[in-house]
Amino acid sequence: MIALSVAFLVSLIVTLLVVRYEHLHAHVTADHDLDGVQKFHSTPVPRVGGIGVMIGLLCGEVAKLFLEPEVAGFGFLVIVAAIPAFAAGLIEDLTKRVSVSKRLLATALSAAAGGVVLGGWLSRLDMPGIDYLMAFGPVSVLVTCFAVAGVANAFNLIDGYNGLAGMVAVIILMGLAYVASQVGDRAVMITAFASAGAILGFLVWNYPRGLIFLGDGGAYLIGFLVAELSVLLVARNPQVSPWFPLLLSFYPIFETVFTIFRRVFIGKTHPGLPDAAHLHQLIYRRVVRWAVGDDCSKKKTQRNALTSPYLWAMASFAVIPAVLFWSNTIALQMIALLFATFYIWVYREIYKGSFPE
Repeated sequence: MIALSVAFLVSLIVTLLVVRYEHLHAHVTADHDLDGVQKFHSTPVPRVGGIGVMIGLLCGEVAKLFLEPEVAGFGFLVIVAAIPAFAAGLIEDLTKRVSVSKRLLATALSAAAGGVVLGGWLSRLDMPGIDYLMAFGPVSVLVTCFAVAGVANAFNLIDGYNGLAGMVAVIILMGLAYVASQVGDRAVMITAFASAGAILGFLVWNYPRGLIFLGDGGAYLIGFLVAELSVLLVARNPQVSPWFPLLLSFYPIFETVFTIFRRVFIGKTHPGLPDAAHLHQLIYRRVVRWAVGDDCSKKKTQRNALTSPYLWAMASFAVIPAVLFWSNTIALQMIALLFATFYIWVYREIYKGSFPE
């Protein structure tokens, strides 16, 4: 708990300083685009919350350095591996000149770095035939880099409302920490706790008022941390089913897959073209907006904050059974199928329901 507490306090203070001295850096760090299809804030807001998360995580690991140097060393290596993903996102936040493909490439590079320095390679999915292919090194490397980059991008995709991506990441990281404790993997457990603490420190200022955003740097950072710790937990502990971390992150993963399917096969558009038809956006427009009403700035912020708990609950519907059945691949696969069915049903009901635009 030391790592979590220190990471929380440092992230809390650093993020406060960023918010307090916004007037000194807003011309570079603030999100001034208030009219985009995925914009739901009323005034320019700094989008560099990832800085507080990164510094908080680093200090959380430093706090463990003298008590458990091996555990702290593991955490430092995870942070080093995260640098390309975080840096690419942060540069995009500051310049708006880093394409999605370059950010994905940077995140894949982070995954490769994690594999090299920590042995974080996926070598099994507990699926006959596929596991045979993954026994070959190049296939394992490609699958790992694709999976980590995909999950990191998924968190960036759901980062649309105050507290949404951050709290979903915290819920997932606590699930990872619990199972890591069950198998005696203190390195993964402590790093997951420190990551959760750093994110919670940021969330104090992000939710509900939205004084600062994660930005791409923060979203890619927390997505990478979730994905990399998931890979490492499975790679280091054969008793953990690879479907456990998959189900843990099933909400952001399935949101991404469903979005690509929806845009390509239903909307006949490019899969990377932004739109306002994500599940969280439908909940904002057709559920929360219907309940709150009024389009004034204060009500807009209130609706923004009220949207996230619906998706926290959605994520929990996958996380809770994942934690309960973390070693049972068949049960995890069945629950993943049920979750996908439930998600589609919810999306369809809200999209075609009686809530007004």
